[in-house]
Amino acid sequence: MKTREKKNFYEKDIEEKQLDRKVVMKLLRYVAPYKLIMAFTVLLLLIIAALEIAGPYLIKIAIDKYLSTKQMDGFIYIIILFASVLAGLFIFRFFQQYLTEYLGQKIMYDLRMDIFRHIQKMEMSFFDKNPTGRLLTRVTTDVQALNEMLSSGIITFFGDIFMIAGVTIVMISLNLKLSLVTFSVLLLLAAATFVFRKKVRISFKIIRAKISNMNSFIHEAVTGINTVKLFNREGGNNAEFDNLNKDYLFQYLKTIFYYSVFFPVVAFISTLAVALIIWYGGGQVIKSLLTLGTLVAFIQYIEKFFHPLSDLAEKFGIIQEAVAASERIFSLLEEKPKIFSPSSPVKVKDVKGDIRFENVWFAYEKDNYILQDISFTLERGKSLAIVGATGSGKTSIINILNRFYDIQKGGIFLDGINIKEYDLEFLRRHIGIVMQDVFLFSGTILENIRLSNKDISFEQVVEAAAYVNADKFIRKLPDGYNTDIKERGQILSVGQRQLIAFARALVFNPEVLLVLDEATSSIDSEIEALIQDALSKIMKNRTTIVIAHRLSTIRNADNIIVLTHGRIVESGPHKKLLEAKAVYYKLYKYQYQLQV
Repeated sequence: MKTREKKNFYEKDIEEKQLDRKVVMKLLRYVAPYKLIMAFTVLLLLIIAALEIAGPYLIKIAIDKYLSTKQMDGFIYIIILFASVLAGLFIFRFFQQYLTEYLGQKIMYDLRMDIFRHIQKMEMSFFDKNPTGRLLTRVTTDVQALNEMLSSGIITFFGDIFMIAGVTIVMISLNLKLSLVTFSVLLLLAAATFVFRKKVRISFKIIRAKISNMNSFIHEAVTGINTVKLFNREGGNNAEFDNLNKDYLFQYLKTIFYYSVFFPVVAFISTLAVALIIWYGGGQVIKSLLTLGTLVAFIQYIEKFFHPLSDLAEKFGIIQEAVAASERIFSLLEEKPKIFSPSSPVKVKDVKGDIRFENVWFAYEKDNYILQDISFTLERGKSLAIVGATGSGKTSIINILNRFYDIQKGGIFLDGINIKEYDLEFLRRHIGIVMQDVFLFSGTILENIRLSNKDISFEQVVEAAAYVNADKFIRKLPDGYNTDIKERGQILSVGQRQLIAFARALVFNPEVLLVLDEATSSIDSEIEALIQDALSKIMKNRTTIVIAHRLSTIRNADNIIVLTHGRIVESGPHKKLLEAKAVYYKLYKYQYQLQV
């Protein structure tokens, strides 16, 4: 996929939206379980604001009552009180910071779990439309943005408001005229903040989209590293990633520029306010209309007034970034699975394995039918091989029988019951699949065979592995069944991975087995013989549908159907189809006979 196409794909991630009240309400649902912690944290912020405001006022008293009058009786109490304020600030800030971070981490944990659970519920078509990198961004980067809002944004926002309100009240109570002189610069601050907000709002949304672009590209490049190296694509990939990286860098530098301008402007306005206080207040002190302590207190309150104002502007950026992230997160969470269990699934004790397709039509995209009017019956314990050219619809039959996708017309029946009436988990528990591209997870061979199902004993795993000819090579590995096979089973050969897949399918003991039986030229004849033997064993006494490539599988199947352009053009046993000398005969002659 070209870089430009990827940019267009993520265009919907950077749509300009105002703060959506619905998004905030959804986020508050995650805050609700921790409302007591949040309330206590806000209380701590109120106490901290009060202590911050008390400090300059104590200095005012010390100057006016003791230092200016040189009356030192009681001065020690002011010092002790001031020290107590500082100690209190240390203690309350510690608990406030810890609880704020704790709250953010707990909410992040809940969100990540909900997103991950939701993703796993989605049907296969969802993953066809959503690149892995984009989903990774939702679970990691976007959730982290919400944590920053909770720990550095919304909660401490209350502290800033308390501070501004408290300082304003104290300044007005100390001297109204001097307060008005101080507030005269607020129009300048309001204008600077308005421009800053306008510039930063969309910038953070674009940054998130750029991160999604990079995550998706990196995932593709790493997953397909073999192809990249085989076709010498390193240089091309470097160039594409360089473009993505530059886009991200450019956008972030723009945001940094806005902050680099805004904060010095706030500092300048704050300094201007101090200058006005010294100019006006100094004159008032000389005229004895204002005490020196009050003037010093005002200068200190200026910092405590403008710092939270500057902080609020920064928090606005964090909140905007988090709102953009939360919009994408909740958009994902609101996307309903299109394939789900019925509200009242049928109750079946045992699955026998009779399968019937009745006039089935299926399309991955609307009206572009991959399968057209497919009908066949497969009795329990029998085997069916499906053959046909690439793109004829063979794998689609496997996909719809498991309800990875739902059909548009017709019906699929298991033991005479439409598969849509079964609970999804129940249906898939009784249908085993041996995939064409065997996927093994990071971890041990034991974990990969029983897939963390503790109900399956070690002895059962060994028995299944021995039955499909995998036990011998497994025991030769350094740690046997506890050998860590790394990501995607990279320390194993293609044939060994196939045998482990057979053991995995067997140990779950499904009544119906679906096999994408790939003829792999990269395996040696010894492993090939073991695979064929294992395949015949696991097919025994099971209803089996095989996407057939191996000649032995085709010959031994009870029935064969031939697909052409999504339609069944022939069916019957191997010998009968050869005698007919039609489509199957030509496929066999030009393709399968090469395996003899």
